[in-house]
Formats: sequence, structure tokens, C-alpha cells
Amino acid sequence: MHESLDEHMLERILQGNQDLANHNREHFDESGIFAINLMSAPGAGKTSLLEKTISSLVPKWKSSVIEGDMVGELDAARLRHLGTRVKQICTGRSCHLDASMLARELHNGHFLDADFLFIENVGNLVCPAEFPLGEHKRVVLLSVSEGDDKPLKYPIIFRNCDAVLFTKCDLLPYVNFDRTAASEHIRTLNADADIFSISVVNDEGVDEWLEWLRSKAREKRELRQPGNRSAL
Repeated sequence: MHESLDEHMLERILQGNQDLANHNREHFDESGIFAINLMSAPGAGKTSLLEKTISSLVPKWKSSVIEGDMVGELDAARLRHLGTRVKQICTGRSCHLDASMLARELHNGHFLDADFLFIENVGNLVCPAEFPLGEHKRVVLLSVSEGDDKPLKYPIIFRNCDAVLFTKCDLLPYVNFDRTAASEHIRTLNADADIFSISVVNDEGVDEWLEWLRSKAREKRELRQPGNRSAL
């Protein structure tokens, strides 16, 4: 009986989140912004990737960031040094961002005048996977220092993403990480995911990652109705 009630409650929570995520997506689409949800375990390099990405996109493309952490503004402060508009969301005891947290920020309109909105989710390979935010693309970072078996241990987040970035690849000579094996594990779960090897230290794979972002944003713009903002 209790199990049935718990399952029903979870279904209601997830459906309510999905409804709000759909609402957030409407805001993004109406404003012509391309939203990317970055997810990973703690320390996989999301903030470092954002520093490199945003610096490489300017001045032609404008970016904003919503930064999710349980407490503190350390990562947000790093990104503000780039001159980027950053909003910190502290989730307290919650181990992920949810659509309602994002909706509160979107309603003030401060983040809807950019080409890209990067959402840096709380470091966690479990909960963020089941709470869409209305984003257009979901990207999972997997640091080579974490091990190539993580897709097998945390299948939901890899199954529900659009791209996987193997990060910190400059460390490959010093860690036990098989990119071929990791890629095969991901392909078994998600044949459509794009996979990149990235290092913000030596710039490996950065150009490919940036071109992926730009091409996906262009595809999205081409689907929009005539009369809206021009394509990237």
C-alpha cells in the first residue's frame, strides 16, 4: 500500500515537473534562445568547459548562465569574470535543479536576450536525469578520472542525453580510462548520442564541441516561424 502511494506521488511530482519544463521551453522558443543543460558528477569540469566555451563564442554569440549548486557561488563568480550574465540558484538540500526553480528565473526575463543559455546543473549523475528543465539539449560530462564504467552504473542519465563529453582528456596518460569501451557502453544505451573527447587544457576537441553547439542552434532556428530572430 505504502509503495503504491509512493509511486503515485513520484508520478505526480515528475508530471508536474514535465508540465513546467514544457512551459519553460515555450519561453525559450519565443525568445529565440538555445538552452543546454550540462550534467555530470562533481568535479567533471562543467565550469571549466563553460569558461572555455563562452570565451570562444564571444563576441559573435551572447551567452547567459544559470548556475546550480546546493550552496555557495564559487562557480558563478568564476563565470562572472567573463562578463557573462550569471544567476546562481542554491538548491539547499535538493540534489538537482528542477523546472520550477528555472521557471522563477525565466519569468523575470533577464536570461532571454542571449543566443545561448547554459544551465550548469548540480553535480550528480542520478537525480538530474529525471527532471527535465525545458532545455533543447542535454549534455553529460564524464571525466576520464571517473572511470569508463560510469555509463553502466548510471544508465538513465546517459540514456536520456543528446551528447557525452569525455573531459580532462589531457589526463589520459595517467589514468585508467578506455575511451573505446566507454563509447561502446554509451552506444548500447543511446545510439543517437554524439560523443566528444575534450580537454580545456590543450584544447583537444574544443572546436568540434563548439561547432556542435552552433550547428544544433542553427537547426533549431531554422525550425522557427518566419519573422523571429535571424539564424546564427
